[in-house]
Order: sequence, then C-alpha cells, then structure tokens
Amino acid sequence: MPYIEVEKGIRVYVEDLDPGGGTPVLFIHGWPSNHRMFEYQFDRFPAYGYRCLGLDLRGFGQSDRPWDGYSYDRLADDVLAVVDALSLTRFILLGFSIGGAISIRYMARHAGRGVEKLALVSAAAPVFTTRPGYPFGLQPAQVNELLSLTYQDRPKMLAQFGSMFFNRYTSPEYMAWFTSLALEASPQATIKCLVSLRDEDLRGDLPHIRVPTGIFAGVHDQIVPFPSAVALAQGINGSHLYRFDNGGHGVYYDELDRFNATLLSFFRSASSET
Repeated sequence: MPYIEVEKGIRVYVEDLDPGGGTPVLFIHGWPSNHRMFEYQFDRFPAYGYRCLGLDLRGFGQSDRPWDGYSYDRLADDVLAVVDALSLTRFILLGFSIGGAISIRYMARHAGRGVEKLALVSAAAPVFTTRPGYPFGLQPAQVNELLSLTYQDRPKMLAQFGSMFFNRYTSPEYMAWFTSLALEASPQATIKCLVSLRDEDLRGDLPHIRVPTGIFAGVHDQIVPFPSAVALAQGINGSHLYRFDNGGHGVYYDELDRFNATLLSFFRSASSET
C-alpha cells in the first residue's frame, strides 16, 4: 500500500523496499526534502536484510498537501498512522533533521509504539533555535530570514540553504537533484514546518526515550551545530553519540561509506552499546 490515510482525506506516501522478512527501518526525512534523500541507503541496506520504508511527510514528496497539520504533534500522529497501517510491531525508527525531531515527539507522545531502536541523524533537537538556557542552533532571526525569502523566492532560499548543507564537495549534478527534491514540496508545508522548527522545544520529550538510541552528527554541521548533538546525547539516557569529523548537516552523504557502515553496526549491536 504505497499510500496510507493518516487523517480523513489526507494520505501520505510510503516506499517499501522489502528483501523478504527483514527488520523494518522507517526513515523520516528532513526539511524540506522527501524520502528520496536516502537513495544511497535504500540502494544498499536491503542487501543486508533490512526492509527500508521511506515516508514522505504530509506536504512533501508524493504525499498529499493539506494547508494545515505541520506541528510536531500532528506529524508524530501521522507516523503512528503509518506504523499501525503497516502493522509494524518491532522496527527501527530513523529520523533526519526535522525527521529526528518528529521521531523524538513520536517516542514521547506515543510511547515509541513498536520502536526497538532509534537512530537520530543530524536531528533538529532538542531545540533547533537558540533561546534562554539553550545557546545552540540557529538564531530565530535567521529562521525568519529563511521564511521571508521563502515567500519571495523559494528557489533562492533553497539554494542558500543547500549551500550550508554539506561539508564536502558535491557535484553540481547532485546539488541540482538535491534541490529538486525540495522543490517538490508544498510551499505551505515548507513554511509551516520551518515555523515548527523555530518554535518547538523537545527537551521535555527526551526522558520518555527508553530504547537503544544512536545519535549521528557531523562536527561541521552549520544547521544543527555539534554541541546540540552533545546536549541531545546528555538528555537521552544511555544513548551513544557517533561523531563524524568530516561531516556537515548532510553527514549521511558527506561520509557516505563510513556513515552506512556505522549505521549498520548500530542496527546490529545497539542493545549492547547503550
């Protein structure tokens, strides 16, 4: 079932690459992309016996594009609807950037239903923007600038955001493809998820995470600075922080081979590492 109804009249798209009986891994993409950003994980992990499930959040990729429903609570509820529709009772949840934030809210709001292990990659957490008592992340004014530019020239905003994404050289062809994923998104979803990133706070959610958790972060991340990953690891009891010295926000591509190998190792042995 590539489309799953998560709310009356609203469907989300889920790609399902199943090698046959493998451990399910549910991938939650970052803002403002879609599940296809994980191409270089999806084309390898099924060979190791993992069933790769790629969810397009509402408003992104091939999912429906409603006007509302872009709070972390609602997006976590959408994840629950997918989990229930696919009868996922024992699976790995992987969230990248805002997908990591949504995954954390899912763990707190829905008691992590079905999740055996949690992988947080460049997660926009515990808070995406600076505020009293939390000095890490982008300034709210920087997010407001992105919002303003989105209303005026969304392709330019995406190009500027993309220039911050990776730490290592990426080909012009790759960057054009990467930007095209973001251009598939609903402008309204792009805007409202950016507001959620700016305003939401997950610090109170962290104590509810009680499964083996891996935190994957690049030292050169310009979007979610590495100290945020340190704070996230400190807030999740027993979590393990995987540091990538040559990685930026797009650590999954900056250090592709090492990232994939490290992630696979976490999938296989997380229980003993946490």
